[in-house]
Order: sequence, then structure tokens, then C-alpha cells
Amino acid sequence: MLDQTASRSASRRVFRSKVDNLRPTYGFEDVSLAPGTDTIEPADVDLRQTLAGIDLAIPILAAAMDAVVDPAMAGRMAALGGLAVLNLEGLQTRYDEPAAVLARIAAAPDEDVQEVLSGAYAEPVREDLIARRIGEIHGAGSKAAVAATPAAARRFGPFSAEHGADLFLVQSQVSSARHLATGYDPLSLADFTRFMPIPVAVGNTTNSEAAFALMEQGAAAVFVGVGPGAACTTREVLGIGVPQVTAISDVAAARDAYLAETGRYVPVVADGGMRRGGELAKAIAAGADVLMLGSPLARAEEAPGRGTNWGMAAPSPTLPRGTRIRVGTIGSLERILLGPAGVSDGSENLIGALRQSMAALGARTIKDLQRVEMVFAPAVASEGKAWQRSR
Repeated sequence: MLDQTASRSASRRVFRSKVDNLRPTYGFEDVSLAPGTDTIEPADVDLRQTLAGIDLAIPILAAAMDAVVDPAMAGRMAALGGLAVLNLEGLQTRYDEPAAVLARIAAAPDEDVQEVLSGAYAEPVREDLIARRIGEIHGAGSKAAVAATPAAARRFGPFSAEHGADLFLVQSQVSSARHLATGYDPLSLADFTRFMPIPVAVGNTTNSEAAFALMEQGAAAVFVGVGPGAACTTREVLGIGVPQVTAISDVAAARDAYLAETGRYVPVVADGGMRRGGELAKAIAAGADVLMLGSPLARAEEAPGRGTNWGMAAPSPTLPRGTRIRVGTIGSLERILLGPAGVSDGSENLIGALRQSMAALGARTIKDLQRVEMVFAPAVASEGKAWQRSR
């Protein structure tokens, strides 16, 4: 039997667990935007934005995914006021005519698609095709924004700039201020941004300290999002990620602190997880300056994926972090972005929905929307919607 002293000592002992201090984090379904005192006319909303010196009529980027962006799609995005980003390690730079490969991926049975993807990306990237695609994007009437992973950036970055690229995105699953490796010489972002003759954006991160350090190293924009995309399985495969509202807000706080210290404004790009107009509005209210969309735009008739989409890590032959998904083809890119909508769920006329949201909130500009009150409201999607949800 324990004596009384030992028993009293045991009763005072305090054990600390990691879960005792879990930080609450929020996704789009957890929050809502609260109306204020003013409203404005939707026609008076100004959606213009500038990203790394590129003027946008709408704050929308098409994601650097093979099922979303090719030169023709880039031209169409530009005509509608946005910007498309081409994946320099994708099918467009591996094949002279990638249409047949894209069709094969779209038609592959689910049980065979990972093998088909791995085989399609086994062909080497060709520099002559990089130069050709940049020229085709310009010929289609768009600025040329291109993306590559850090491992390929040192090779493709200067080459792309030399051949007319306007913006280079160093994009990885998780971007950090310092990458350690014993088997190779990692890319020095500070050196890379200093010697590149065009702006260099960096992604993706969810961390304010990492974002601040990326800005210090010369990033012209910081992309936010680890695993929220519809075609991405990073959160399931690796167990990492932060819900987008929290991630955007944290990185936006770093942007504001960096601006206060240096006078340089570094745009924040929300990348992934947005499907409907309300989510676009919430992403900007959380602090985003520009929004990158993948699967919503893969549904366009102009998208090269033929109603399918897959993430940039999906073709990995050893550990895919994404898969091909079937999103369907619903109509033109113009209908998806600018309407008119044929459905009532907010997945079409995304810009019209964003404009209406901003008008109801009294937000004339993107900066105004970033100042709108956001509330924790997990019931907002289901409150009073019993008939809708039972259909």
C-alpha cells in the first residue's frame, strides 16, 4: 500500500500532452463573412489586381496542372482577364503533340491510371519545347507564367527567362526558407531571385515564419496551400497540411509585417480548395490577393484534360500524392468564370458571385474585402437547409 506522502505527491503530479495545446485552425466550411453597415452596387466593385508586375482584370490564376493549362488555355484566360501558369515539367514540354497522351490519361480505367500517368511522365523534358510553349503562349495573347520544382528551377529558370517568360514560379509540395540535403546542392532562393531577370514567385507554404523568410529572400509572390486541392492526396499520404483559411491568414500576417518593415508588398496567392464563389470571397477575406484554381477550371471546354484533372505529384512512380479525378466538362471557361450560371450552387459564374459578395459586404476593392469581419460559423452551411440537404 502506498503511504500517504506518496499518494499526495501523485495527486499533485501534472502531465502535459501535445494535444493539450492544439491550435484551432479553420477551413472554408468553418467560417462565414459578416455584413457590415454599407453595401455597394456590384458594377462598382473593382477586381483589378497586379501580380509581380502583371496586371489582372480578375484575381484568378489557372493552376500549373497539365489538365488545366496549355498555351491555348493561357490565351483564353488572358482574354477573360486572368493568367494561366504552365507546368514546365509537364506533358506540354515532353511531347511535340501531347493531345494523344492527354486523351489516354483521360480514358484510362481507374485501376490503370497510376501506371498510365507514370509512363506518360517518363519521357524527358525538352528545352526546345519549353521555348516553343512560351512562344505559343505569347502568340495566344498572354503573358507567359511558368512553373517548375526547386530541383529543376536552376536549369529551367534562366532558360525560360532567356526565351521570354514573364514570371517564374518555384513550386513544391512544401516550400521552406531553408532546404537541407546531403545528396545534392539545394537551390538557394536568395541567389536565384537575385540573378533571375524576371520576377520569381514561390510556393507552397502555410507557415507565417517561412513565408516571411521567403519574402526576405526575394519572392515576388508567395503561394499558400498544402493539400487542399481536389486532385491532391498529400494530406492523406503524408499527414500534413493546414486548413486554408488559417493558412492564408497566417501568411497574410507575414506579408503585412514584411510590408511594415521593408515597404515592399508581396502578394499572397491562395492555391487550392476553392470550388464556389463563396469560397473565393472567404479566401480573399482571409488575406489572399490572388486566387489559383485548378479543378474548377478543368471543367471548361477549353481545358486540355477532357473533364479530368490530376495533381503534379500524381505521376510519381513510387509515392503518388494525387490521382486523376473526373470533374466533367460543364461549358466554356467564360461561363465558369463570368457566367451566366446554369446551376445554383455557386460553381459557375465565380467572378459574378465574388462581385455580388463584395457588393453585399460593402467592399469596393480586394483590399476592402480583406478588412471584412470573418466569424466562426460551422453551422452556416447547414442552418435552415434541411429541404436542400434531403433532396
